[in-house]
Amino acid sequence: MALKEVQLKRETFCCPICLDLLEDPVTVPCGHSYCMNCIESHFDEEDDNEIHSCPQCRQTFTTRPVLLKNTMLTVLVEELKKTGVQAAPADRYYAGPEDVACDVCTGRKLKAFKSCLVCLASYCEQHLQPHYESPAFEKHQLLDPSGTLQENICSREEEVMKMLCCADRQCICQSTVSTAMAERTTRRDKIKLSRQRISHRIQQREKDAKALQQEVEMVNHSADKALEESEKISAELIRLVEKRSSDVKREIRSQLNGKLSQIAELQEKTEHKITWLKRKDTGLRKLSRTKDHNEFRRCYPSLARIGRLKDFSAVNKSPVVHFEGVTGTLSEVRDELEEALREKWTNISLGMTKVDVLLPDPEPKTRDEFLKYSCDITLDPNTANKQLLLSEANRKATYVSEAQSYSSHPDRFPAWPQVLSREWLTGVHYWEVECKGKGVKVAVAFKHTGGFTSRRGFGGNDMSWAIVFDDSGYKFMYNKNTTTIPGPQSSRIGVYLDHGAGNLSFYSVSDTMTLLHRVKTIFTQPLYAGIGLFPALGVTAGGDSAAFCKLK
Repeated sequence: MALKEVQLKRETFCCPICLDLLEDPVTVPCGHSYCMNCIESHFDEEDDNEIHSCPQCRQTFTTRPVLLKNTMLTVLVEELKKTGVQAAPADRYYAGPEDVACDVCTGRKLKAFKSCLVCLASYCEQHLQPHYESPAFEKHQLLDPSGTLQENICSREEEVMKMLCCADRQCICQSTVSTAMAERTTRRDKIKLSRQRISHRIQQREKDAKALQQEVEMVNHSADKALEESEKISAELIRLVEKRSSDVKREIRSQLNGKLSQIAELQEKTEHKITWLKRKDTGLRKLSRTKDHNEFRRCYPSLARIGRLKDFSAVNKSPVVHFEGVTGTLSEVRDELEEALREKWTNISLGMTKVDVLLPDPEPKTRDEFLKYSCDITLDPNTANKQLLLSEANRKATYVSEAQSYSSHPDRFPAWPQVLSREWLTGVHYWEVECKGKGVKVAVAFKHTGGFTSRRGFGGNDMSWAIVFDDSGYKFMYNKNTTTIPGPQSSRIGVYLDHGAGNLSFYSVSDTMTLLHRVKTIFTQPLYAGIGLFPALGVTAGGDSAAFCKLK
């Protein structure tokens, strides 16, 4: 019994903050007493908030309370100390690693007696007393000590979750429910706008589909007419161009199949988009009617995301190719006969591929996308200047000081150390050239240009376009004009050609691709890839080289 009385006396005269016997006891206006240093430190921490409170009953004071020494408690505490009672509670009251500690205790913390779901804090018996004594804590919900109180807080609203969602079997807070209802109202308006946009796009795609069908009919009509005319003209040229007549018919049919294949593919994509948009509209309509808030929130992001759709609305405005150029070209072949037969044959093919009935595809953005259009290119020995040595299966040209013993040929460059590819290029192509040394030109050109046999190299007339790689960096040359190009220097240059769209782009290729220069024009003939090596621009001893890279 004596021990119990001593323990009661000790707890009665302990500071609620440090839980030790009161040292210099003082009393705050609400009547609770503390150590002078403990309550001063507590008020110091609250100075920034400009409102002070009692740690026990939470009563607030607009001004910092004046602390008065409690003479009676001072005397009683001194008497209690003389009895030899220890200043701290027994070890069994302190919180261990596995215990829930009191959130109010300072220094060594006592075990929590209860946790509060409203305060989201745990309290020992001493610090829990305000919850029992003050009316302000009447509605607070106490439970056994818990170390997972933060799991009861909504991560979005920072509010205690008091409701259970039956659908998801998860707790939610009232604010989340209110937010869901507000979002539903806002997004229902957005659904209306989305459906309007979808309706407009469906109308546009249906118009595109109709235009494409008309294009099919016109292409077929033009092809039929071209076949008929070619038959008549070929009959007159049968003795000289029997083989070419067969090639013309095969080329026309090939081009026709290609065009129809393109249109059919676009028709299929258009019908697919129409079906997709209608399905999206149906889903949005159903979603707008649902009363299940959680289902609405879960499904809305995927259904409302329409994305940017490729616009084909201008397809009916694209230039119409057809095959009328074949007839005129064949008439020229008939008149010029064998003298111009080979050159005019390339024009026959070009006349059928010059204009595309479809809108051109956008230029690729990444190197992987460019590589989809990669092509194998080899050099034509009949065009190589005698200062150029061809190697690696005619993929590489090297400048040498000793002239090569090439035979005479009308296509050979006599004055400039440059060479053209064997392949002529129409359609969409991409290739890369690896340059060694300084003084390299990477070019595209028409094959028969009078300027090449005189005093002009690649870029020196209006029939060739070239990027020059030398000591000063990059330059672009066209029709005697030279433009300096800023950009990261790399030994590899990429070339992208969309012949039908009239697009020609040069890139510096390293870890990334940097656009050096883009040309937009109309190509009236097939193009050839070209390489020029000019040691006078940077290397005097020879040895400069350039090679077409194997990309596949």
